[in-house]
Amino acid sequence: MGILLIIVIVLPVFFLWYMWKVAHENHMIEHKLSFPSFPASFGEINIFFISDIHRRLINEKIIDQVKGKADLVIIGGDLTEKGVPYTRTEENLRRLNEIAPIYFIWGNNDYEKNRTKLMEIFHKNFVTVLENDYQVLQSDKGEKLYIIGIGEIKYQDICLESVLEPVDKESFKIVICHNPEIWNDVKKEHRVSLLLSGHTHGGQIRLFGLGLYPKGKLYQGQETTLLISNGYGTTQLPLRLGARPETHLIKITGNKENEDHP
Repeated sequence: MGILLIIVIVLPVFFLWYMWKVAHENHMIEHKLSFPSFPASFGEINIFFISDIHRRLINEKIIDQVKGKADLVIIGGDLTEKGVPYTRTEENLRRLNEIAPIYFIWGNNDYEKNRTKLMEIFHKNFVTVLENDYQVLQSDKGEKLYIIGIGEIKYQDICLESVLEPVDKESFKIVICHNPEIWNDVKKEHRVSLLLSGHTHGGQIRLFGLGLYPKGKLYQGQETTLLISNGYGTTQLPLRLGARPETHLIKITGNKENEDHP
């Protein structure tokens, strides 16, 4: 009876500890993607993509691992949430600034914070906020690459056509939207090469391979490659099972050698 009681008590505690431990792991997945439409004069571009940070403080190991390897940082929404100190958000941005210039799009949980205060923090930390807007990168030969940020579709009635309308249709386009459901609005004629999303946490806690959402992965559409990240942090419960936290270093070229495939 004593042994049985110990098992009944110890196993749940161990299981919770294990899920907490998994939730605080640090993984960076490297992707090598090639696109025929990628402008040759850029050579390559390297993006550090991190989504769904929530309550976590980004581990210095991740920062050190990616330093010198990325040309820009993209935060795919849910940088923060209700109850997270602004000082922690600022520290995360300070650490990310050690890597490269930062681009941010809003996630649903970011709206739980004071927008004015967050915008002050973004301005102070040189963060480019893309909300139904875009940034143009231009090579020394004049070729263009568009970074396009879509607002949180849970709270905004967004017409993707309108956001893309002023964008050069022939140029290479990377679209970031926190919610991967935007995938349903992307059409072949939009000529979006890469779509980056998060939000789902890969289901966060999966039992017997099943979860509320599929695990994050790389999907290949007819015209568009979609990357859904499991995200770095957690929401509500600081636990994960079967959906490890992840960040991404994405190398984009026009060269098909060593290309990642979904």
